[in-house]
Amino acid sequence: MAESQKTPPPNLASGIVAAALHPGEMVVGRVGEDDVLLARSGDEFFAVGAHCTHYHGPLVDGLIVDDTVRCPWHHACFSLRSGEPLRAPALDPIQCWRVEREGEKVFVREKLTQSPPVTVAPHRPESVVIIGGGGAGLAAADMLRRSGYDGPITMLSADEAPPSDRPNLSKDYLAGQAKDDWIPLRSLEYFAERRIELLVGTRVSSIDTAARHVLLESGERRSYGSLLIATGADPVHLPIPGADGPQVHYLRSFADSRALVDKARAAKHVVVVGASFIGLEVSASLRARDIAVDVVAPEHVPLERVMGQEVGRVIQALHEAHGVVFHLGQTVTRIDGRTATLSGGSTLDADFVVMGVGVRPTIALAETAALALDRGIAVNEYLETSVPGIFAAGDVARWPDRSSGERIRVEHWVVAERQGQTAARNMLGFREPFGAVPFFWSQHYDVTINYVGHAEQWDAVQIDGTLDSHDCSVTYMRAGRRLAVATISRDRASLQAELDMERKP
Repeated sequence: MAESQKTPPPNLASGIVAAALHPGEMVVGRVGEDDVLLARSGDEFFAVGAHCTHYHGPLVDGLIVDDTVRCPWHHACFSLRSGEPLRAPALDPIQCWRVEREGEKVFVREKLTQSPPVTVAPHRPESVVIIGGGGAGLAAADMLRRSGYDGPITMLSADEAPPSDRPNLSKDYLAGQAKDDWIPLRSLEYFAERRIELLVGTRVSSIDTAARHVLLESGERRSYGSLLIATGADPVHLPIPGADGPQVHYLRSFADSRALVDKARAAKHVVVVGASFIGLEVSASLRARDIAVDVVAPEHVPLERVMGQEVGRVIQALHEAHGVVFHLGQTVTRIDGRTATLSGGSTLDADFVVMGVGVRPTIALAETAALALDRGIAVNEYLETSVPGIFAAGDVARWPDRSSGERIRVEHWVVAERQGQTAARNMLGFREPFGAVPFFWSQHYDVTINYVGHAEQWDAVQIDGTLDSHDCSVTYMRAGRRLAVATISRDRASLQAELDMERKP
C-alpha cells in the first residue's frame, strides 16, 4: 500500500475499509479538491496532506514511525497528530483532517484548523543572537518561535542575501530549472511577522564572553542571553598563480550561483577543479546548459574518499555518458586568462573556472573568544560549547555522534538545519541531546544518491542490487559495524537504515 498510486485515488470522504490498511501502511486519496494521505499507526488512523512541504515529496512512499511520517526524498519528518514539521529540511506544517471510524470503515471528514502547539520553555534567555544566515541559523530562529520563545531574536549574516536554499544553488538553479524566487527560504515578511531581526551584510568582529555581547565591524554592540555560532564554512582557495582572477569562481552563496548563471549564458567550455559532490553537481548543471565541461582532480576515482571506488566509478561513468571529460590524478598549476595548465603539462581552454576543492569551517570568532576547538568548534551532546550559553551548529560544530561513537563534523545541509533546531531547544532549557543520524543527498542528472550515517574509514562494503543499473544499497562497515548506507532509487531503504541507526543501542 505504500507505493505511488496507479489507479484512480479513492474518495476518502466516502470511506475505505479499515482492514485494507495494515499498521504502518498509507494510501493517497481525495477529499474534495485535496490530495490526502490516510495513514495507520497501530490502531489509529490519521489524515494529513499528501506531500512534503519541502520539495513536494510523496509522503505515501515514505515511512511511518510511531505517530510520525518521514518523507522519502530528503527525510523531513512530520507529526501525524498535528502536522508539525518535527525535523528539517521541511519547516512548514502539513494540513490535517479529522478521521472518524464507523463500523468497518474509516472516513476522512473536515479539514482541521491548525495552531502551533503551546509550549512552556524551562528557560527564557533575555535575548538570542545568531551569528550566521544559513540553514542552521534560520532553523534555530524558526524553532525558537515555534517553541514559545517571545524574546528578542537577532540574526547577523555576513551574506548579502536572506537565508537561501543552498543545496539548490549547484543543482536546479544553476541548471536553469529553478527561478530566483524559489531560492529564499523565507520571505522578508516572515521575519517581520515573527519579530526576527535579520541583518544581512553584517559581520561580527568579536565575541565578549564575559560581558555577553558581540561586537560588529560597524562598532555596534549586541548583547545576548544565549548565542548561536552558525558561521558555516568558507571555500578553500588554491595557492596557484591566477586563482584569484576574475574568471575563477566559487560556489557558496546565492550571489555566487547567480554569477555562474550569468557567465554560463555565453559560455561554451568550463573547467571544474575538484571531483567533489559540489564539483560534480556543478558539472551536471552546466551540461544541462550544453556547456562542455572538463573536471580536473587529484584522486584517481571521483568521490572515492567519501563513497569508495565502486560508487565513484559508477558516478564517473554517468558523467562521462553525459559528455563530461575527466582529468584525474592531476591538479591545476596555474590559470592564465582562458588557459588552465595542468600538472601533467597539458592545457585546457575555459571561458571560466569553477573551484570545488572543499571548504574550511569558519571558526575565527570562536578561536579569538577562546572557545574549545577540535578541527571545528567543540560542542557537547546538547551542542553547547565550552562556554555556557554559547552554542554552535552546522559546518563549524564537532559533536559526539551516538551513531558512529566518534566526535564528528560534517558539512551537510540537513544536519546543519537539525542542529540549529536542537540548539534552539536547548537554549530554552529542554536539554535534548542531538541524536539525528547524518543525512545528505546529491543529484547527478536523473540519479539521486541518498546517504545516511557517517563513515570516514571502512574495511568492508556490501552492495545489494546493481550499481550499474542505478538501483542499489551500499553499506559501509568497520569491524562488523554498519557506519553508513548509500542508496540509489531505494528511498524507503534509506529511511529504514536511518531509523535502524537511530534505534541502535
